[in-house]
Amino acid sequence: MQIQIPQLPQLPHLAHFHPALLSGLDPKARRSLLVALFTLLLLRGKIVGLPRGVLSRLRNVASRPEVSQEELAQALQQVYVDEPDGSKTLLVPYEGRISKVTIKPTPASTIAKNAKRFPLVPTSHKPNLDKTFLRQLMAIMRIAFPSWHSKEALILVSHSFFLVLRTVLSVAVARLDGRIVRDLVSADGIGFLKGLGLWFLLAIPSTYTNSMIRHLQAKLSLRMRTRLTRYTDDLYLSSAPDLRYYRVAMEGGLDDVDQYITSDIGAFCDALSGIYGNVLKPSLDLVLFTSQLARSLGFRGTAMLFLNYYITAKILRAVTPAFGRLAAVEARLEGEYRAGMGRVGRESEEVAFYGGGLRERSILWRAYLRLIKHVNSIYKIRIAYEWTEDFVIKYLWSAAGYCLISIPVFFKRRRHVGVQAEGPRPREGVDNEVANRTETYISSRRLLLSLADAGGRLMYAYKDLLELAGLTTRLYTLLSTLHNLPPLPLPTPSAKDIVALRNVDVSVPTLAPAFLAADDASETSSNKGSGTVLVRGLSFELDEGEHLMITGSNGVGKTAIARVLAGLWAAQGGGEVSRPWGKNGVFVVPQRAYMVTGTLLDQIIYPDTYPQFVASGRTHKELMEILTAVNLAYLPAREGGWTTRKEWRDVLSGGEKQRMGMARVFYHRPKFAILDECTSAVSSDVEGRMYEHAKSLGITLITISLRPALMRYHTQLLTIAGDGTGRWSLKRIGTAEERMDLDREIVTLENRLAEVEKWEARVKELERLLSVQEA
Repeated sequence: MQIQIPQLPQLPHLAHFHPALLSGLDPKARRSLLVALFTLLLLRGKIVGLPRGVLSRLRNVASRPEVSQEELAQALQQVYVDEPDGSKTLLVPYEGRISKVTIKPTPASTIAKNAKRFPLVPTSHKPNLDKTFLRQLMAIMRIAFPSWHSKEALILVSHSFFLVLRTVLSVAVARLDGRIVRDLVSADGIGFLKGLGLWFLLAIPSTYTNSMIRHLQAKLSLRMRTRLTRYTDDLYLSSAPDLRYYRVAMEGGLDDVDQYITSDIGAFCDALSGIYGNVLKPSLDLVLFTSQLARSLGFRGTAMLFLNYYITAKILRAVTPAFGRLAAVEARLEGEYRAGMGRVGRESEEVAFYGGGLRERSILWRAYLRLIKHVNSIYKIRIAYEWTEDFVIKYLWSAAGYCLISIPVFFKRRRHVGVQAEGPRPREGVDNEVANRTETYISSRRLLLSLADAGGRLMYAYKDLLELAGLTTRLYTLLSTLHNLPPLPLPTPSAKDIVALRNVDVSVPTLAPAFLAADDASETSSNKGSGTVLVRGLSFELDEGEHLMITGSNGVGKTAIARVLAGLWAAQGGGEVSRPWGKNGVFVVPQRAYMVTGTLLDQIIYPDTYPQFVASGRTHKELMEILTAVNLAYLPAREGGWTTRKEWRDVLSGGEKQRMGMARVFYHRPKFAILDECTSAVSSDVEGRMYEHAKSLGITLITISLRPALMRYHTQLLTIAGDGTGRWSLKRIGTAEERMDLDREIVTLENRLAEVEKWEARVKELERLLSVQEA
């Protein structure tokens, strides 16, 4: 079907106006007309081409083929496509179609370059409008605006253009308003109709400008948030050896990072985009409106105008509270309350088992009350401030405006008191002084009202700047903490694939040295990690096929050894760590199984993605064999297939989740697998089959467990003493030494069993004595 595009009438050009029309207008009206026509010429292409563009888009949408359900499911499964340049194209199903979004990762060189701009600040620093605030803001702005030819910079330039255009149009409207009233007072019908026509002509660019300002402000905020969020995600979710997402709380001393990334970045971008318009536009208004008013107010009026500015600024600065600090505290309390709600959601089953709903409610209610109490205190502080601000801006400025308008009238040497009754003499114009005064009054009054509005918005902007300072400090704290986290040390190279610790002290990490140097509160470091040594001078070496079991009582540091082996904690005491690099070298399965958001297939191949699964050439048949090995072969049929998407954390039982963790080991087939009590909820027979299958695949096992039955699958036994001294012992399972230990344990048990009859006789004697006392 052919769509007919209607032909729009051509807009008038300046050359089409009759010269008499322009010569009949005074200079102010001609200037206003030229501004309006110039704006229309700028927008002419868009106005004329808008219907054609809309119809072209509709035609493209109508001709776009529909996407089948299989293709949509494939896009949901695939998530993204790797591009040759290293970027990723996200596949986003939307309204029955697939939208493609290109994501380019932040280069490591860019992160290293930006790290120099984010030195740490002391925790005692309070947000304020000072040099520190400007330095922090400029550092963040370099990320939000990476170059002058970026899209964000283009939006900012467009936004600035429309802000300036609105100020120019405001001056033109004020002058035109005075001219219309003058023609009305002087009964000039033709001039009144001309002015009315110009009024409607100016309304077109004025309304379009206001709409574009709001649109560009929202778009600028969204673009900055996208840029900052992508950069922060690349920085935060970094791979080894950085692992900032794991270490930021313990070594960086920063809690509730989710609040910073999800809420504070958005609030910062909204505040910054809003403050730009609320500062640039009023500042420009003050300059232009003051220059326009100075022509009619004279020297006295201009001096009084600047005196009014000075008095207003002094009064409002004296009564303005520390909004920046209040905003920072509010964001922190909001993060604590949000973290509490998230904790209940994650641990809902455990809370339900304990029946701790009332207890959790009291904890959340206490956090909420702290937040509300602080917000109410801000509202109370704002009452006095806003009362003073409204009085100064609305009433004091209005009274000052009337006084300023009266200066040209009362302090003029020559006064005209009426309207000329008779017609003008030859070569004389109409002496209509009342109409001229009315024009001057209306124009000046409108300019003064706009000036008062600009001053009010500037005063409000000062409060907004203080709140922006608080948000800037929080965002800068996040970025500076992430940038200054030192990378973890790399493992010592080895000629062969081994896992070895050489004279390593295993201890809890503390704050990184850079943060200790910047932190001027000594109590903070003591709260972020004691640095207690759990195991001293640990040394062992495992070749492929040498299976190690680590045992000991609870809390002695078994899992801490796994963290050092996996590279999550740095080795202390000057020791060295050797291990194969990558997930195919050492693969860790924690006790609490993690279920990723995605399909059933994603649970098995994690941390690989579906494109990596396809590229590897693996098949669903192999995945079914893996599930059979962990006794989960029934899952695809029970849950609806490989592409089923569910909240697997809640769907699978504890034993099923632990067996899914072992399925990931069998899928990746690493050289070494660290199993941190990851089969504690699995029956002994299934556990034994999984261990046998892992050994048949050539996987060297490092098991952390308290189950003696698992010793048969290992060749070495590492026992942590747990007496607070950090002692440990390493023995080979099946040696004469181990048999002697077992013999000694058997003798001890037999001796205890031999005393059973004696203890039974003692129990009977005690029962007889108790029965006598009761009688």
